[in-house]
Amino acid sequence: MGEFFLVKQETVRHISTSSGDEFYSPLPPDYKKGKTKYVFITGSVISGIGKGIFTSSLGKLLIDRGLKVSPMKLEAYLNLDAGTLNPFRHGEVFVLDDGTETDMDLGGYERFLDITLSKDSFVTSGRIYSSIIHKEREGKYLGRDVQFIPHVTGETKMVLRSLAQKTKPDIVLVEIGGTVGDYENMFAIESIRELIYEEGHENVCVVNLTYVLEPSSVGEFKSKAAQLGIKRLIEMGVQPDIIVCRSESNIPDSIKEKISMNVNVPVENVFGAHNVKNIYEVPLFLRELGVDESILKRLGLNKGFPSNGNKKLLEWTKKNRVASDKEITIAIAGKYTGLEDAYISILKALEHCSAIVDRKIRIKWIETTEIEKGLSPAEALKGVDGLIVPGGFGGRGVEGKIKCVQYARENNLPFLGLCYGFQMAVIEFARNVCGLAGSNTTEVAEDCSHSVICILPEQDDVEDLGGTMRLGGYEVVVGKGTLAHKLYGKEKIRERFRHRFNVSTKYIETLEKHGMVFSGKAPQKRVMQILELSNHKFFLGTQFHPEYTSRPLKPNPCYLGFVKACMKEEK
Repeated sequence: MGEFFLVKQETVRHISTSSGDEFYSPLPPDYKKGKTKYVFITGSVISGIGKGIFTSSLGKLLIDRGLKVSPMKLEAYLNLDAGTLNPFRHGEVFVLDDGTETDMDLGGYERFLDITLSKDSFVTSGRIYSSIIHKEREGKYLGRDVQFIPHVTGETKMVLRSLAQKTKPDIVLVEIGGTVGDYENMFAIESIRELIYEEGHENVCVVNLTYVLEPSSVGEFKSKAAQLGIKRLIEMGVQPDIIVCRSESNIPDSIKEKISMNVNVPVENVFGAHNVKNIYEVPLFLRELGVDESILKRLGLNKGFPSNGNKKLLEWTKKNRVASDKEITIAIAGKYTGLEDAYISILKALEHCSAIVDRKIRIKWIETTEIEKGLSPAEALKGVDGLIVPGGFGGRGVEGKIKCVQYARENNLPFLGLCYGFQMAVIEFARNVCGLAGSNTTEVAEDCSHSVICILPEQDDVEDLGGTMRLGGYEVVVGKGTLAHKLYGKEKIRERFRHRFNVSTKYIETLEKHGMVFSGKAPQKRVMQILELSNHKFFLGTQFHPEYTSRPLKPNPCYLGFVKACMKEEK
């Protein structure tokens, strides 16, 4: 029996060595393990728990201490990027300067950290699988059977390490999309386990945001769901180092103690993080709890990067508060108004302005399909101080948007048109000022009488939808003496675009002849990018999305000018 065992053992060893070792963990050139620390943020119990805000706030805290941080969203879905996702299902699509279409969490990272990110900071499982299939077809796996482990996890670790190698941060912050227990993000959880094994536990910190229930029928907090959610993570081989308990109100110490005992996390590393009124207070709130201190202690960085005593952070927090009780009301006329996250960057850009002008901003949502059903624009816009018509695609709600633009133009109501809103302003002006009846966009009506909005020439032969639009940052030349020049204070700016259609060059002269001013244009191309009306209190349209570049305490000039125009005159 013993002899048979020895023979079988030799056979297995021979097979293993003939096909190479069992490891597949590629490294970027000159990468040194341990040089960069990794912090992973996972979520359990429910989705929408606030991982994005937590990751952004933690990054803010670490930068405040003098560390260099590179954030990443490791998303679970199989799409290559977020470009084809329905806003109703996943919120807005945020566009990076390099043209990458990401989910809205990347917008949070850029705003809080005041940085410009690239495609390396947004990775989906679809992108990883696509890379694997491409390599397999090219024979780069040297005849091996391609497997979840080690190949999917190996490629995942590669994108993490590549970000570290390219940006050379002290810490890479990685938000894992989805909820612990989802089939979709198991590749990410397993990759964390392997990374801890390879980099050393002292170089990796795992934070789990969990949700503590407070059923109204019971009248007390219940932590069992949180315990089970964290245990699911542990069952997958990943022991969290820090637990952040999200809740509606402040949880008692007994809940933290119960969670600590059941999931093997010291109670001093279990934090309660209840809801706060203003998201710009979250970084200071987490600092006062000691969350960043615990993470840095876990990574051995707490002595090298001390806190600045909260003075700088406290000042930032105070400046992002609105002290005045005075408010202005701004209407947003769109077709995704059932989900505020579909317009999250617009709302954040308005928040940035709100802090600067010290006015509360109340949003009035206008579903433009209701205008088409008979609701009058005058009734819909009653009592508002300004109108924003945001981006969108397709024909639904278009005529309602055009009617809202017409009301704003004719009643001297401050107006800001964004991308599709810019195009709607051109159509309305062509119809009702230039007398070009039947004007429209070929996106909606290919055989319209006057196609004042048509497809970009370079988009004419494009068939695929994903990642094929005019995307990312482009320069805009601003005309002197215009409202746009007054707002920006310079003749050349850079803003981010996401569109296929533009103003038809055949109608530019007619539009200008009747009073429309194209104050921003593409360099060396007849692509109109900013429009305005000089005989109006504030009427501005942008083919780009100015909300993408707005930051706390540094609002985009288009938004700030619009909000100031919306403020009622005061003595």
